[in-house]
Amino acid sequence: MKRKILGEAVRFCLVGALATGLHYGLYYLLQRVLDVNVAYTAGYLLAFIANFYLTAWFTFGTAPSGRKLAGMGAAHLTNYLLHMGLLNLFLRVGLPQEWAPLPVFAIAIPVNFLLVRWVFKGTRKLETTH
Repeated sequence: MKRKILGEAVRFCLVGALATGLHYGLYYLLQRVLDVNVAYTAGYLLAFIANFYLTAWFTFGTAPSGRKLAGMGAAHLTNYLLHMGLLNLFLRVGLPQEWAPLPVFAIAIPVNFLLVRWVFKGTRKLETTH
């Protein structure tokens, strides 16, 4: 079981790194011409789409479905609210706009793994590998 979860966590990190890079890259470009919250949201939404398909296929080896999209959407809505609260907190305490998302990612990504894993794997017990 630990090996299977570790593999999922590693794949989740790879997909997450790609999605986070896409999110941050779009945010970094757009925050120069749009409101910070709008730029952050646009990056988040585009990264979410890529993240959903890669998470289904690559991370957890399952087919995407409407149910999983709804579940991941709910998990990401929760995660998005966490992101926005933290982003605005870090901006309020004085972090520059360009850097404020970085501590947000460090806090929100582990929370997101747990939420998304629950969506794709549910509460069923994983088989142990010996």
